[in-house]
This record gives sequence, C-alpha cells and structure tokens, in this order.
Amino acid sequence: MKGSRGGCSLIIILCVVFAAIVSLSMAHNDNTAIPIRRSRGCVAYNPIDRCWRCDRHWAKNRKRLANCAKGFGHGTYGGKKGKIYIVKDSSDENVISPKPGTLRHAVLLPEPLWIIFSGNMNIRLTQELIFMSHKTIDGRGSEIHVSGGAGFMIQFVHNVIIHGLHMYDIVEGSGGMIRSKHDHVGIRGRSDGDAISIFRSSQIWVDHCSFASSYDGLIDIVAASTNVTISNCHFVRHDKALLFGASDKTPEDKILKVTLAYNHFGKGLTQRLPAVRFGFVHVVNNDYTEWQSYAIGGSDGATIISQGNRFMAANGACKEVTKREIVPESVWCKWTWRSEGDLLLNGAYFRQSGNPHWAKAYKGYPLIPALPAKNVPNLTKLAGASLKCRRGVAC
Repeated sequence: MKGSRGGCSLIIILCVVFAAIVSLSMAHNDNTAIPIRRSRGCVAYNPIDRCWRCDRHWAKNRKRLANCAKGFGHGTYGGKKGKIYIVKDSSDENVISPKPGTLRHAVLLPEPLWIIFSGNMNIRLTQELIFMSHKTIDGRGSEIHVSGGAGFMIQFVHNVIIHGLHMYDIVEGSGGMIRSKHDHVGIRGRSDGDAISIFRSSQIWVDHCSFASSYDGLIDIVAASTNVTISNCHFVRHDKALLFGASDKTPEDKILKVTLAYNHFGKGLTQRLPAVRFGFVHVVNNDYTEWQSYAIGGSDGATIISQGNRFMAANGACKEVTKREIVPESVWCKWTWRSEGDLLLNGAYFRQSGNPHWAKAYKGYPLIPALPAKNVPNLTKLAGASLKCRRGVAC
C-alpha cells in the first residue's frame, strides 16, 4: 500500500507540473488566451481597460487614466498636469461670457485642466463647444448626457481626452458671436451638427463614450488632424457615422493616423464605420454587429489595416464589409486595405487590395497587437459610457 500511495503521489505531482507548463504555454500564445485583470468582481479584458479599471480607488487616482492611451493617440495626457475643475452647473446660456462652473467655462480656460462633474447632468449646448489644449473631460462617477444641442469642436489644439460621456441627438448650432478662446470672441458660422468634430488637431483620445443620432456625423476627423485613438466606444442609430478625411480635395489629410480599438458598432448603423480618405487607419479588435450599406469604406489611397475584428453581417443587409468610392478597379487595387485575423460571420466578406506585405514597409508607431477575433465579445463587453463607476468600488 505504501508503494502504491507513493506512486499515486508521484503521478499527481507530474500532472500538476504538466498542467502548469500547458497553462504557461497558453498564456504566451495569443491564439488561445488573453490576459485579464480581476479585482472584487471587476474583470478588465482589453489592454486599455486593464490599465485603469479594477482600481477601487479610481476616484482618488483619476489622473492615472492619462497613462492609458494606446495606438496612434498614445501619449495623450489631457489635463494631467493641471488642477481638477468641477462642473457644477449644466447650463450653457451665455456663449460669450460663460458662467464659472459650467463645462464651456472650463474648456475655454488656457491652463491644463482635469474636468469632472459634481453629479448627474444633461447638458444642452447652445452652440458648439470649442476647446483649448490640454483638457480632460472625465465623466466617471456621474451620468453625463450631452444631447439636444450642439456638439464638440476640437480645432487647432492638441492633447485632449474625452471619457465617459453619452452624446446623442446632436443638432446644428446657429452660429453668431461665440467665445472661441479665453481671450477672443468672434463670429462663427453655422456648425455642422457633429457630436465631435476634430479639425487640424492632434493627440486626441476618445474613450468609453456612447454615441447616437447626430444631425451630421458622430465623429469627424479632418483638416490634417492626426494621432487620434477612439476606443471602448459604443455607436448606434446613425447613417454616416465616422468620417476620417474631409474630401477628395484635401490631400493634407495624408498625415492622418487614427486607431479604432475595442469599439462596438451596434444597432441602427448604416455606413461609414469609418469612411477614410487619405491617411492610415488601424481597425483592431472591434465588434461590428450591424451595418446596412457597408462597414469600412473610403477613397483616394487610404490605408486601412483591419486586424482581429468580428464582422457579423445582418440579415437582409449588404454582406460586404468594404466599399470603395466609384473608381475603376485599376485604381483601387493599389490601395492597401488588408484583413488579417478577422472573423467574418453570416456571409460577411472583406474585399482586400494593395500590398499584402505592408507590415515590412511600415515604419510608424507600433500598432496595438491584435488579440484573437473570437475574444472580441469580451474585449468590447463594456464598450460605451455606462460603466457605473462608484467611489470605493472598481468600475
């Protein structure tokens, strides 16, 4: 019996060692496992969320978020070097001399600021909200809805973070006399009705926001803007959602670089998820569960690298993920649009073109490594602004 027990013990030990070796092997193989962060019921799957979520002291450590931007918007730290500004007033009645304590007053101040909110708010912007550089809008801990009025205009600035907002039912602003800097008031034309318009700006990061139903686009990135990351956002109920590059007549957009990562494109979307002119766009680990016309489109030599996304074609909708503007195949066949490791479901297909060996010639900032597309439902599980962050509890 003793010999038998000794043999059983040896077998058990060998089994444990073998299991540990297999587990370590799987952890280092991106095709079988993804690293996660767990803390008291909080699970963070994607690399951006793992950087800051699951910290129950997030409210004391708000500015740690500034270390978490990845992709082309990496290094965007917003108002990390400034004071915390608390928005206590949801009104937006005076666009020439904004009332202290309002969001408009905060974003127009010249110094770096980390802007938070005293409680839940519904903000209806009378005119487009114009930013100065080095600002963070941080909605965590409150339900912040920007709706029924104008949207955000991020123009001629850099280093801006927008986090944790619900933006929907955005309309055109009528224009007129508006303060566009802390020391300048001028006449503005009618605004386009975009939720967020990024115009000739750089180092912009939009994370964990929810978008729907704007008069024009949900997010426009134009006029030689670059180094932008849009991550962990939720998009629904819109026709032409994301436009990167203003028109065929704006070659300055060749410098455009945008990362789309861990977003969920959901119900009621039609097209432009995104549409790209010129520039380089990295689409990585997003979940596309609905489009009617197409998901990813563009023209004029845009480079689009799609990696590790899940594309699920809707019944009765167009099955093709991609759409080129009306040019002959002899032209668009030279555009580098590549699908690598994407999961194509319910008849979805991605028409590739251009250089299959693009990565050998790529010399930009390291792209976010794509995780297996089968993990996308978890990677995007908490996309959007509804994280329900509470003080003392992990988001």
